[in-house]
Amino acid sequence: MTDPAHDPSFASPVNPVNPVNPVNPVDPVDPVAVWRRAAPDAVLLDGFHALKHAVRFGAEVLVAVTADRAAALALADELAADVRDTLAALLTEVPYGTYASLVPRSHPTAVAALAVRPDRAGNLAKLALAPRTAPVVVLDQPRNLGNAGAVVRLAAGFGATGVVTTGTLDPWHPTVVRGGAGLHFATAVERLTVDELPPGPLFALDPEGEDIRSLKLPDEALLAFGSERTGLTAELRERADHLVALPMRPQVSSYNLATSVAMTLYHWSATGGTPA
Repeated sequence: MTDPAHDPSFASPVNPVNPVNPVNPVDPVDPVAVWRRAAPDAVLLDGFHALKHAVRFGAEVLVAVTADRAAALALADELAADVRDTLAALLTEVPYGTYASLVPRSHPTAVAALAVRPDRAGNLAKLALAPRTAPVVVLDQPRNLGNAGAVVRLAAGFGATGVVTTGTLDPWHPTVVRGGAGLHFATAVERLTVDELPPGPLFALDPEGEDIRSLKLPDEALLAFGSERTGLTAELRERADHLVALPMRPQVSSYNLATSVAMTLYHWSATGGTPA
């Protein structure tokens, strides 16, 4: 009898590195070792929903662990039937203490994964595409990681082309990805300088601007929002083509950043923009 291991015509039905998942070569024997090797350069997907969204939008997942595989798959059955089989192939159960040692703080779903960050050149090409069919959201020197994550989630939901940040905040910081529920993989997210912003008319949100209700925001617009505390920088204000104001009751200081983005994207979609 021919030994399959030495028969060139024999094709194994599964990846020998990972007999559980024939697509993704994750080591099923020691996922922690894989995690330790991959963590420095990978994107942390913190929680079931982050993993679900990343998989749904094509992320390359390197390793995924959970402290309760049955519970995670029950969530998949309920909330993510479209990717349930993929999640089942990816998830490896580990003791809770092991799971907790891999993440900055435990998530209620006790699920975590690492994924490859999307190629920057590809993201920049998407942001610069002309003509665009949806705006790019620009966060001008944001400070709050959670707010930045909420904006990514909003942008993905409205089908925005992408989210760009200026300044020092890393839009791929684990806390931002957690706040975005893994939806970084559903839109183009990058950090740029004001000089590097994609082409297109820049509409900057500012209390001194024209009432947004009198405007129609074009699909190729850049929609810029200042930081939570100091507003727009002088550099971005100088680059702006239009200053735009959201309706606000007198004596109310401001809206939360994510709320401002939501109102603006809703106005775009309600006046002709079409969410993907």
